[in-house]
Formats: sequence, structure tokens, C-alpha cells
Amino acid sequence: MPGTVAWISISPVKGLRLQQRDEVHLTDDGVPGDRAFFLVDERSAMVSATRLGPLVAVVPEHDPRTGTLALRFPGGDEVVGPTELGASEEVRFSGLTLRARPVLGSFSAALSDHCARPLRLFAMPPERPGVDRGSLGAATLLSVASLERLRAQAGESERVDPRRFRMTFGVEGLEPHEEDSWIGRDVSVGETLLRVMGNVGRCAATTRQPDTGVVDFKTLHHLKAYRDRVPTTEPLPFGVYASVRRPGSVRVGDAVRSK
Repeated sequence: MPGTVAWISISPVKGLRLQQRDEVHLTDDGVPGDRAFFLVDERSAMVSATRLGPLVAVVPEHDPRTGTLALRFPGGDEVVGPTELGASEEVRFSGLTLRARPVLGSFSAALSDHCARPLRLFAMPPERPGVDRGSLGAATLLSVASLERLRAQAGESERVDPRRFRMTFGVEGLEPHEEDSWIGRDVSVGETLLRVMGNVGRCAATTRQPDTGVVDFKTLHHLKAYRDRVPTTEPLPFGVYASVRRPGSVRVGDAVRSK
């Protein structure tokens, strides 16, 4: 039996609050506008919610047609404006050195004040998709059953919020961690065809509450307890990443079938 798409998540700014979508168009580089912007610290190195939990409390809205970005902060303050770009600079992103253009205006100052440290907002270079693994990881998938298995491992009565894992697609109707068996295989998701490339290894960002960024769940501890010795392409695997072989639209409720 095929699975079905349970949720679709994106974020215009890497590390900020996720947004839920009913439908997206998936290209070779992922969902257009997903992780279109990112933040760097005073050393020009990319930072995200792994190090700065308060970032997830900021709600981004980006309209690529008008070039407008809005950031809504806790308490109701909002910064809205055009995404005008400055001259390109050298920055470090996921082990790479890239040239990217800073976003002008008051966005960086507002995010710096919110996190109490210097931050600068940059636009993702056109040649580099905004996901950590580039086009090889243009989409990510996680089964609802895997979340339930993690809940049982942790002995929790409430479900584990899938937003902790910041995955593109959730899939209902699978066995726990069935998505692991897709590595090296093609999977159709709605109109698209994906090639699953590897496991998504987990970091401390998953320990943070998805609305506040406060550390409140021992995700890595629980994963290590039962996932530390499984065959994997990355440590502490939970979900998989995929490249796009055939672009197309994906809607919540669409079928997900491995080939």
C-alpha cells in the first residue's frame, strides 16, 4: 500500500519558524523560496537554530513576486521591507565557502537584537540550493510512524512534534523507519519522482521546542538508545534526504510510492 503526504514544511529563512503548506512545486533544487535566506555570525559563518534557539520564534513571510520579506517577532513587533541586496561577500555555509549578497535594511539589526548577538541576513546564491546537502538533498522525508516510535522510546504520552526535524514531507501509512529502506531507490511523491540518497543525521536543533527554541526534549539521547547501531549514511539517523529526478507538484494527501 502506498503512503500519503501528511504535511509539507518550508521556511523562507533558514533556522526561523517553519511554515506549513498544502501544496508546493518541487524543482531540481527543492521548493522555490525554501531557505531563500540564511544568517551568518560575526565570523561570516552560517548559523541556525542549532546554536541560536530564539530564531525559531521569529515567523518569516516572503513574497518572491514582489521581493518583500516580513519578520514577525514575539510580542508583535514586525519588520517588513524589500529584499534589496548589497555587494557579494565571502561567507561559510555547511563547510563550503560561498559568495553571497547581504540583505539590506533593518532585518539584520532586528534579528541581532532578538538573539542578543551580531547577525547578518544573506540571500542564498542562485547556484546553491538553500538546503544543507545542496541539490542532492533537495527534499527530505520522514514517516509519521517513525515519530511514534521515537515517542514510545522516550516514554512520552504526547506525540513528538514533527517540526523539530524540519523535514519537507511527512508520510503517513508506513512502518517505523520504513523510509530507511528507500535509500538508493526511486520514490514517487505526488507528481514528482525522487531518488533517496541517504539518511538525515540529527543535531541539537531537534532538542528545541519548535515555537520557542527552548531545549525541552532529549532527542539525541533517545535516538542513540535505539538508532546508534543501525546501518546509516549519517550518525543518529531520523528520516531521509532525496534528489529530484522529475519535478512537479506535491499536495497534502498525495500518494507516496517506492519503486
